[in-house]
Amino acid sequence: MKDKKGIILGIATRLFSERGFENTPLSSICEEANVSKGLIFHHFKSKNDLLREIFRKTTNTIIQINTTEQSSISPKAKLLELIDSFFIQLEKDKLFFQLNLSAIVQPKTRELLSDLVKERSSFILNSSKSIFDKIDSNNALILSYMFIAELDGIALNYLGIFEEYPLQKMKKHLLNKYTANEFYKI
Repeated sequence: MKDKKGIILGIATRLFSERGFENTPLSSICEEANVSKGLIFHHFKSKNDLLREIFRKTTNTIIQINTTEQSSISPKAKLLELIDSFFIQLEKDKLFFQLNLSAIVQPKTRELLSDLVKERSSFILNSSKSIFDKIDSNNALILSYMFIAELDGIALNYLGIFEEYPLQKMKKHLLNKYTANEFYKI
């Protein structure tokens, strides 16, 4: 059996993803987790603190997914690995991505999480740039921004815009794009 803190985090993540942070009272989390508000406050100082913990946890997941031994992996292989892991995670843990999208686009939660968003964004940009530095050091920063924008756009469209989104075709297209030898002759 999971520990109560883990149960609370899981249920809060789901409810915040489905209903939004502001539309989810702590009482709903308590009811579904079968815990008291006192137990929630034992683990978290406030509802805001609970959201920050969820965001920290998702950032750690992103870091773990993107942190591998890079010295022996070609930049092409690393990009393909990142793309593959992104799509696997997007399908596997849709709530994770929905919560993050919701938290980042809502003004109140974005303000609450601004330091954590900057930390995560910086990590993602630097990780991407370290790969693109090996492909085209003169354009590594702009290539990194473009790569991140592609992934963000795919996630946004899949999660919130199109009901019949061709996720696997998008993955195949992106893998083909970053496998093409022409890309590495920039």
